[in-house]
Amino acid sequence: MLLAPIDETETATETVGDFIARYLAEIGVRTIFGVISIHNMPILDAVARQGRIRFVPARGEAGAMNMADAYARVTGGLGVCMTSTGTAAGNAAGAQAEALTAGSPVLHITTQVDLEFADRDRAAIHDVPRQPEMLRGVSKAVFRMWDANGAIGALTAAVSAALSAPAGPVSLEIPVDVQRTTARGATRIHAPRPTRPTAPDAVIDEIAELVRQARRPLLWLGGGARGAGAEAAELLRRGFGVVTSTNGRAIVSEEEPGNLGAFNMTPEAAELYATCDLMIVAGSRLRGNETRNNQMPLPRRLIQIDADAAQGGRNYPVEIFAHGDAADSLRRLLDRLPARLDTDPDLPFDIARTRVLSEGRMRDQLGPYGAVADALAERVAAGRHPWVRDVTISNSTFGNRYVRIAEPRHGVHALGGGIGQGVAMGIGAALGGEAKAITLLGDGGTMLGLAEMITAVDENAPVVYVLMNDQAYGVIQNIQDAQYDSRRHYSKIAVPDFAGFCRSIGMPHAVVRDVADFPAALDAALAAAGPQVVEVDMIAIGPFAQSFSGPPAGAAGNKV
Repeated sequence: MLLAPIDETETATETVGDFIARYLAEIGVRTIFGVISIHNMPILDAVARQGRIRFVPARGEAGAMNMADAYARVTGGLGVCMTSTGTAAGNAAGAQAEALTAGSPVLHITTQVDLEFADRDRAAIHDVPRQPEMLRGVSKAVFRMWDANGAIGALTAAVSAALSAPAGPVSLEIPVDVQRTTARGATRIHAPRPTRPTAPDAVIDEIAELVRQARRPLLWLGGGARGAGAEAAELLRRGFGVVTSTNGRAIVSEEEPGNLGAFNMTPEAAELYATCDLMIVAGSRLRGNETRNNQMPLPRRLIQIDADAAQGGRNYPVEIFAHGDAADSLRRLLDRLPARLDTDPDLPFDIARTRVLSEGRMRDQLGPYGAVADALAERVAAGRHPWVRDVTISNSTFGNRYVRIAEPRHGVHALGGGIGQGVAMGIGAALGGEAKAITLLGDGGTMLGLAEMITAVDENAPVVYVLMNDQAYGVIQNIQDAQYDSRRHYSKIAVPDFAGFCRSIGMPHAVVRDVADFPAALDAALAAAGPQVVEVDMIAIGPFAQSFSGPPAGAAGNKV
């Protein structure tokens, strides 16, 4: 087959900025989040002229990164964030640390001063001599595009690294003078194929042998197993029980009686683990706030499957570690197992009972906010809404566990524990999802991300913000009450009149002062077009029945 001759009439004058915009469009990028600057104008001018990619102008680089992160989680594809060099790249660092914690495939295209001055500490405007070192602290990998000839290689390397297991945010520096350089020739563009590690057959054989011996096996699913839903569901059907991290929820339907969901650290869950004789941990780091800082006893026979070799046995000693992709490893394990395992037929009942008891314990804590939790739970899964949460008492009590989601990509939360990211994450999830995103916020976190509500209005983002307003850092006050003899220093904060703020930016707003009114207010916001805020006045409604005072400090820490 003969290839058509290359027409170089257009590409002969294509700049590197033009090529970058064309490359991103050709590999399937449809949305970029960022802040325009003199140092990234050659790229963004090309994006606008080509008209193939939507650019969302965030109010700050941190917000742009949170948007790209949430967009990647909801779509399952590549999120793209664009910042300028120096301070602008630094502004995104905290949000990029969240993407790194979550393993989100994000391409951070940042810039550099002209190559003549880069890395030389010559005080060029916006220069940060050690920018690559800063980026390495919050990136899976860091690349630089040195010239026009290397544009295809730098882009391919960065995108491949972001998408390949274990996925994560990758930074690509592109000096502004390189962006303006003419790129000669007609480079053909193909989307890179992500790589996945493959566990050796001998390791899978050993796992299969232990599974055949088990009577009450459990499968713990983390965010790294999001692509292994079919395999995990088949293991459940053959006799496994399932428990998940917060980031692994809905990999197996939470309607299954044999799925404990993210009620993974309750006293009832610990009692269940004591009756089980094997646990396979797939794609999870067994994070401290889901294992009582790694002090919660798990079944004695522990097997770990992870695409990140460095995670093997890091938080718990394991009998077998399989360095491999979760879906591939579980699929090959199934090939070695009988159609039905000789497991305890009472295991699904015991798991369902454990979940009911754990939910009951949680509901006792909520008091009047049980009505808010129920209304959200009824609507999120049924409407297939992305469920986005900032760090807030409401999320720590019921949002992370009780409100069920229809599929794993619908769950987006601040995995690293930093407040103030929910407003922007809600926008990214809304623009990447198929249904209106519902985003749970606290008043303290909302103030950190308040400017991005203007972005939500400008972009007409389909998002409902549920703003829980107690006019304080509520969880900090509870910790001060529990551990510091109620010395409440620095935790009482002044908050804006959110109704007045929303009115000033054209954001529809409703306030709920009685929990009985919440379902109707939520339904109205979901039915309306564009972004909406439903503020829950916690001062008028009153406190939770039991105070939530943060994650446990250890084996004898607070119970949640």
